[in-house]
Amino acid sequence: MQPAISIIIPAYDEEGAVASQIASIQEVMRSHGIRNEIIVVDDGSEDSTADKATEAGARVLRKPENRGYGSAIKTGILAAEHDIIVIIDADGTYPPDQIPHLVKKIQTADMVVGARTGNDVNIPWVRRPAKWLLGILANRVSGQLIPDLNSGLRIFRRDCVMQYFSVLSNKFSFTTTVTLALLADEYRVVYHPINYYRRVGRSKINPGHFIDFVVLVLRMAMLFQPLRIFVPIAFVCSLLGIFKAIFDVWTVLSHTPVIDVSIFSQPMMSVSAVLLLLTGLHILLIGMVADGVLRRISQGQRHMARSHAAVSYELPRQASGHDSDSESHKSRI
Repeated sequence: MQPAISIIIPAYDEEGAVASQIASIQEVMRSHGIRNEIIVVDDGSEDSTADKATEAGARVLRKPENRGYGSAIKTGILAAEHDIIVIIDADGTYPPDQIPHLVKKIQTADMVVGARTGNDVNIPWVRRPAKWLLGILANRVSGQLIPDLNSGLRIFRRDCVMQYFSVLSNKFSFTTTVTLALLADEYRVVYHPINYYRRVGRSKINPGHFIDFVVLVLRMAMLFQPLRIFVPIAFVCSLLGIFKAIFDVWTVLSHTPVIDVSIFSQPMMSVSAVLLLLTGLHILLIGMVADGVLRRISQGQRHMARSHAAVSYELPRQASGHDSDSESHKSRI
Protein backbone atom coordinates (compact mmCIF):
# COMPACT_ATOMS: atom_id res chain seq x y z
CA MET A 1 0.00 0.00 0.00
CA GLN A 2 1.40 3.36 -1.07
CA PRO A 3 2.09 5.76 1.83
CA ALA A 4 0.62 9.27 1.78
CA ILE A 5 3.18 11.97 1.08
CA SER A 6 3.53 15.73 1.40
CA ILE A 7 5.26 17.35 -1.57
CA ILE A 8 6.98 20.63 -0.70
CA ILE A 9 7.95 23.08 -3.44
CA PRO A 10 10.03 26.06 -2.28
CA ALA A 11 9.58 28.92 -4.73
CA TYR A 12 11.01 32.40 -5.15
CA ASP A 13 10.01 34.38 -8.25
CA GLU A 14 9.08 31.24 -10.22
CA GLU A 15 5.87 32.41 -11.91
CA GLY A 16 7.04 31.06 -15.26
CA ALA A 17 7.39 27.43 -14.17
CA VAL A 18 5.53 26.75 -10.92
CA ALA A 19 2.09 26.07 -12.47
CA SER A 20 3.41 23.57 -15.03
CA GLN A 21 5.49 21.84 -12.34
CA ILE A 22 2.43 21.45 -10.12
CA ALA A 23 0.37 20.11 -13.03
CA SER A 24 3.07 17.56 -13.85
CA ILE A 25 3.24 16.39 -10.24
CA GLN A 26 -0.55 16.07 -10.02
CA GLU A 27 -0.66 13.96 -13.19
CA VAL A 28 2.06 11.63 -11.91
CA MET A 29 0.36 11.23 -8.53
CA ARG A 30 -2.99 10.43 -10.15
CA SER A 31 -1.52 7.88 -12.53
CA HIS A 32 0.18 6.02 -9.66
CA GLY A 33 -2.62 6.37 -7.13
CA ILE A 34 -0.44 8.05 -4.50
CA ARG A 35 -2.29 10.05 -1.85
CA ASN A 36 -0.59 13.41 -1.53
CA GLU A 37 -0.74 17.08 -0.79
CA ILE A 38 1.24 19.73 -2.64
CA ILE A 39 2.56 22.63 -0.60
CA VAL A 40 4.16 25.59 -2.34
CA VAL A 41 6.13 27.81 0.02
CA ASP A 42 6.35 31.23 -1.60
CA ASP A 43 9.50 32.67 -0.07
CA GLY A 44 8.73 36.38 -0.43
CA SER A 45 8.33 36.40 -4.21
CA GLU A 46 7.86 39.75 -5.93
CA ASP A 47 5.95 38.29 -8.89
CA SER A 48 2.75 36.25 -9.21
CA THR A 49 4.24 32.92 -8.04
CA ALA A 50 1.70 32.52 -5.23
CA ASP A 51 -1.28 33.27 -7.50
CA LYS A 52 -0.09 30.84 -10.19
CA ALA A 53 0.44 28.09 -7.61
CA THR A 54 -2.99 28.65 -6.05
CA GLU A 55 -4.70 28.53 -9.45
CA ALA A 56 -2.88 25.27 -10.21
CA GLY A 57 -4.43 23.65 -7.14
CA ALA A 58 -1.59 23.70 -4.62
CA ARG A 59 -1.75 24.74 -1.00
CA VAL A 60 0.30 27.93 -0.78
CA LEU A 61 2.17 29.24 2.25
CA ARG A 62 3.28 32.79 1.54
CA LYS A 63 6.14 34.30 3.56
CA PRO A 64 6.27 38.11 3.80
CA GLU A 65 9.96 38.30 2.90
CA ASN A 66 12.70 36.13 1.46
CA ARG A 67 14.34 33.98 4.14
CA GLY A 68 16.10 31.38 2.04
CA TYR A 69 15.64 27.97 0.44
CA GLY A 70 16.19 26.00 3.65
CA SER A 71 13.84 28.22 5.63
CA ALA A 72 11.09 27.64 3.07
CA ILE A 73 11.53 23.86 3.31
CA LYS A 74 11.40 23.99 7.11
CA THR A 75 8.16 25.98 6.92
CA GLY A 76 6.68 23.37 4.60
CA ILE A 77 7.78 20.46 6.80
CA LEU A 78 6.14 21.99 9.87
CA ALA A 79 2.91 22.58 7.97
CA ALA A 80 2.78 19.17 6.25
CA GLU A 81 -0.02 16.72 7.07
CA HIS A 82 1.95 13.55 6.32
CA ASP A 83 5.11 12.06 7.81
CA ILE A 84 6.81 11.29 4.51
CA ILE A 85 8.10 14.44 2.82
CA VAL A 86 9.15 15.00 -0.79
CA ILE A 87 10.96 18.18 -1.80
CA ILE A 88 11.29 19.29 -5.41
CA ASP A 89 12.19 22.60 -7.05
CA ALA A 90 9.67 24.77 -8.87
CA ASP A 91 11.89 25.58 -11.86
CA GLY A 92 11.28 22.39 -13.87
CA THR A 93 14.80 21.01 -13.52
CA TYR A 94 13.82 17.86 -11.62
CA PRO A 95 11.56 15.17 -13.19
CA PRO A 96 8.30 14.64 -11.23
CA ASP A 97 7.84 11.21 -12.85
CA GLN A 98 10.65 9.88 -10.62
CA ILE A 99 8.78 10.61 -7.39
CA PRO A 100 6.98 7.19 -7.38
CA HIS A 101 10.37 5.46 -7.55
CA LEU A 102 11.52 7.45 -4.52
CA VAL A 103 8.31 6.58 -2.67
CA LYS A 104 8.93 2.90 -3.30
CA LYS A 105 12.49 3.03 -1.99
CA ILE A 106 11.69 5.08 1.14
CA GLN A 107 9.90 2.08 2.64
CA THR A 108 13.30 0.58 3.53
CA ALA A 109 15.29 3.79 3.97
CA ASP A 110 15.36 7.01 5.95
CA MET A 111 16.05 9.25 2.96
CA VAL A 112 16.16 8.68 -0.79
CA VAL A 113 18.04 11.20 -2.91
CA GLY A 114 17.45 11.75 -6.60
CA ALA A 115 21.08 11.67 -7.74
CA ARG A 116 21.72 13.68 -10.90
CA THR A 117 23.61 10.89 -12.65
CA GLY A 118 21.15 10.08 -15.46
CA ASN A 119 21.61 10.36 -19.22
CA ASP A 120 20.40 13.96 -19.47
CA VAL A 121 22.12 16.08 -16.81
CA ASN A 122 22.41 19.83 -17.50
CA ILE A 123 24.62 21.16 -14.71
CA PRO A 124 26.44 24.32 -15.89
CA TRP A 125 30.14 23.68 -16.50
CA VAL A 126 31.10 26.70 -14.39
CA ARG A 127 29.66 24.95 -11.32
CA ARG A 128 31.22 21.53 -11.87
CA PRO A 129 34.72 22.22 -10.44
CA ALA A 130 33.24 23.63 -7.23
CA LYS A 131 30.77 20.74 -7.04
CA TRP A 132 33.63 18.26 -7.48
CA LEU A 133 35.75 19.83 -4.71
CA LEU A 134 32.79 20.02 -2.38
CA GLY A 135 32.02 16.37 -3.07
CA ILE A 136 35.56 15.30 -2.14
CA LEU A 137 35.32 17.13 1.18
CA ALA A 138 31.86 15.71 1.91
CA ASN A 139 32.98 12.17 1.06
CA ARG A 140 35.83 12.56 3.55
CA VAL A 141 33.52 13.78 6.30
CA SER A 142 30.85 11.11 5.73
CA GLY A 143 33.32 8.28 5.15
CA GLN A 144 31.50 7.06 2.04
CA LEU A 145 30.85 7.97 -1.57
CA ILE A 146 28.03 10.48 -2.08
CA PRO A 147 26.81 10.47 -5.72
CA ASP A 148 24.95 13.77 -5.32
CA LEU A 149 25.38 15.89 -2.21
CA ASN A 150 22.86 18.67 -2.75
CA SER A 151 20.16 17.34 -5.04
CA GLY A 152 16.87 19.24 -4.70
CA LEU A 153 14.71 16.15 -5.33
CA ARG A 154 14.56 13.81 -2.37
CA ILE A 155 12.16 12.05 0.00
CA PHE A 156 12.67 11.57 3.72
CA ARG A 157 11.02 10.77 7.02
CA ARG A 158 9.94 13.89 8.85
CA ASP A 159 11.02 12.71 12.32
CA CYS A 160 14.53 11.89 11.07
CA VAL A 161 15.04 15.40 9.65
CA MET A 162 13.25 17.54 12.25
CA GLN A 163 15.69 16.49 14.98
CA TYR A 164 18.39 18.44 13.09
CA PHE A 165 16.40 21.67 12.60
CA SER A 166 18.72 23.64 14.89
CA VAL A 167 21.76 22.91 12.68
CA LEU A 168 20.11 22.79 9.25
CA SER A 169 20.88 25.81 7.10
CA ASN A 170 18.17 28.28 6.10
CA LYS A 171 19.92 28.87 2.77
CA PHE A 172 20.78 26.76 -0.29
CA SER A 173 22.99 24.43 1.74
CA PHE A 174 19.97 22.85 3.49
CA THR A 175 20.21 19.74 1.32
CA THR A 176 23.98 19.46 1.85
CA THR A 177 23.55 19.70 5.60
CA VAL A 178 20.74 17.18 5.92
CA THR A 179 22.64 14.64 3.78
CA LEU A 180 25.76 14.85 5.94
CA ALA A 181 23.77 14.83 9.18
CA LEU A 182 21.91 11.61 8.36
CA LEU A 183 25.02 9.88 7.03
CA ALA A 184 27.08 10.89 10.07
CA ASP A 185 24.50 9.36 12.40
CA GLU A 186 24.34 6.19 10.28
CA TYR A 187 20.82 6.56 8.94
CA ARG A 188 20.20 4.77 5.66
CA VAL A 189 20.46 7.13 2.71
CA VAL A 190 20.01 5.59 -0.74
CA TYR A 191 20.32 7.15 -4.19
CA HIS A 192 18.16 6.90 -7.27
CA PRO A 193 19.55 8.13 -10.64
CA ILE A 194 17.57 10.93 -12.28
CA ASN A 195 17.94 13.40 -15.12
CA TYR A 196 18.40 17.12 -14.55
CA TYR A 197 16.89 19.49 -17.11
CA ARG A 198 17.54 23.11 -17.98
CA ARG A 199 15.75 25.42 -15.61
CA VAL A 200 12.98 27.85 -16.50
CA GLY A 201 13.99 31.37 -15.48
CA ARG A 202 17.15 32.66 -13.81
CA SER A 203 19.19 30.69 -11.28
CA LYS A 204 19.39 32.03 -7.71
CA ILE A 205 22.77 30.41 -6.97
CA ASN A 206 25.89 32.60 -7.23
CA PRO A 207 29.65 31.81 -6.82
CA GLY A 208 29.61 33.10 -3.24
CA HIS A 209 27.43 30.19 -2.18
CA PHE A 210 30.37 27.80 -2.70
CA ILE A 211 32.20 29.32 0.29
CA ASP A 212 29.03 28.95 2.36
CA PHE A 213 28.84 25.27 1.35
CA VAL A 214 32.47 24.61 2.35
CA VAL A 215 32.08 26.35 5.72
CA LEU A 216 28.91 24.39 6.37
CA VAL A 217 30.52 21.04 5.53
CA LEU A 218 33.33 21.81 7.98
CA ARG A 219 30.81 22.83 10.62
CA MET A 220 28.90 19.57 10.15
CA ALA A 221 32.17 17.69 10.52
CA MET A 222 32.76 19.44 13.85
CA LEU A 223 29.24 18.58 15.01
CA PHE A 224 29.25 14.91 14.01
CA GLN A 225 32.71 13.60 13.01
CA PRO A 226 35.43 15.96 14.32
CA LEU A 227 38.23 13.38 14.10
CA ARG A 228 37.78 13.12 10.34
CA ILE A 229 38.90 16.74 10.10
CA PHE A 230 41.45 16.96 12.94
CA VAL A 231 43.30 13.70 12.27
CA PRO A 232 44.32 14.46 8.64
CA ILE A 233 45.49 17.96 9.62
CA ALA A 234 47.45 16.59 12.56
CA PHE A 235 48.97 13.90 10.35
CA VAL A 236 50.14 16.44 7.74
CA CYS A 237 51.70 18.70 10.39
CA SER A 238 53.43 15.78 12.08
CA LEU A 239 54.71 14.39 8.78
CA LEU A 240 56.16 17.76 7.79
CA GLY A 241 57.74 18.03 11.22
CA ILE A 242 59.35 14.60 10.90
CA PHE A 243 60.75 15.40 7.45
CA LYS A 244 62.11 18.73 8.70
CA ALA A 245 63.68 17.07 11.75
CA ILE A 246 65.37 14.43 9.56
CA PHE A 247 66.68 17.16 7.28
CA ASP A 248 68.00 19.14 10.26
CA VAL A 249 69.81 16.13 11.75
CA TRP A 250 71.30 15.20 8.36
CA THR A 251 72.50 18.78 7.89
CA VAL A 252 74.24 18.82 11.28
CA LEU A 253 75.85 15.42 10.75
CA SER A 254 77.06 16.31 7.26
CA HIS A 255 78.87 19.40 8.59
CA THR A 256 80.44 17.65 11.57
CA PRO A 257 83.98 16.35 10.81
CA VAL A 258 84.12 13.99 13.79
CA ILE A 259 80.99 12.27 15.10
CA ASP A 260 81.24 11.50 18.82
CA VAL A 261 79.21 11.94 22.01
CA SER A 262 79.77 15.70 21.99
CA ILE A 263 77.47 16.06 19.01
CA PHE A 264 74.47 15.62 21.30
CA SER A 265 75.39 18.77 23.22
CA GLN A 266 74.56 21.03 20.25
CA PRO A 267 71.06 21.76 18.86
CA MET A 268 70.16 19.37 16.05
CA MET A 269 66.51 20.28 15.34
CA SER A 270 65.27 23.67 14.18
CA VAL A 271 62.48 25.61 15.83
CA SER A 272 60.24 25.04 12.80
CA ALA A 273 60.56 21.24 13.10
CA VAL A 274 59.70 21.28 16.81
CA LEU A 275 56.81 23.67 16.15
CA LEU A 276 55.32 21.43 13.44
CA LEU A 277 55.56 18.34 15.66
CA LEU A 278 53.96 20.08 18.62
CA THR A 279 51.25 21.57 16.40
CA GLY A 280 50.37 18.14 15.06
CA LEU A 281 50.17 16.75 18.59
CA HIS A 282 48.01 19.63 19.82
CA ILE A 283 45.59 19.36 16.88
CA LEU A 284 45.23 15.61 17.48
CA LEU A 285 44.54 16.14 21.19
CA ILE A 286 41.98 18.87 20.46
CA GLY A 287 40.22 16.56 18.01
CA MET A 288 40.13 13.74 20.55
CA VAL A 289 38.70 16.05 23.22
CA ALA A 290 36.07 17.37 20.78
CA ASP A 291 35.08 13.85 19.80
CA GLY A 292 34.88 12.74 23.44
CA VAL A 293 32.75 15.73 24.45
CA LEU A 294 30.46 15.17 21.46
CA ARG A 295 29.95 11.50 22.31
CA ARG A 296 29.30 12.30 25.95
CA ILE A 297 26.73 14.97 25.14
CA SER A 298 25.03 12.67 22.63
CA GLN A 299 24.72 9.89 25.21
CA GLY A 300 23.31 12.10 27.92
CA GLN A 301 20.94 14.51 26.20
CA ARG A 302 20.02 13.48 22.69
CA HIS A 303 17.08 11.26 21.77
CA MET A 304 17.54 10.15 18.19
CA ALA A 305 14.64 9.26 15.95
CA ARG A 306 14.57 5.59 15.09
CA SER A 307 15.77 4.42 11.69
CA HIS A 308 13.12 3.08 9.32
CA ALA A 309 15.59 1.06 7.25
CA ALA A 310 15.15 -2.20 9.18
CA VAL A 311 11.99 -4.10 8.26
CA SER A 312 10.46 -6.42 10.86
CA TYR A 313 9.44 -9.94 9.85
CA GLU A 314 7.53 -12.06 12.35
CA LEU A 315 5.36 -15.16 12.17
CA PRO A 316 1.81 -14.74 13.52
CA ARG A 317 1.47 -15.95 17.08
CA GLN A 318 -0.75 -18.92 17.80
CA ALA A 319 -2.34 -19.61 21.15
CA SER A 320 -0.95 -22.80 22.75
CA GLY A 321 -2.94 -25.30 24.74
CA HIS A 322 -1.21 -24.10 27.90
CA ASP A 323 -2.37 -20.54 27.22
CA SER A 324 -5.94 -21.77 26.68
CA ASP A 325 -5.90 -23.67 29.97
CA SER A 326 -4.62 -20.59 31.75
CA GLU A 327 -7.40 -18.45 30.29
CA SER A 328 -9.99 -21.07 31.34
CA HIS A 329 -8.54 -21.12 34.82
CA LYS A 330 -8.67 -17.33 35.04
CA SER A 331 -12.29 -17.27 33.86
CA ARG A 332 -13.28 -19.87 36.47
CA ILE A 333 -11.62 -17.77 39.22
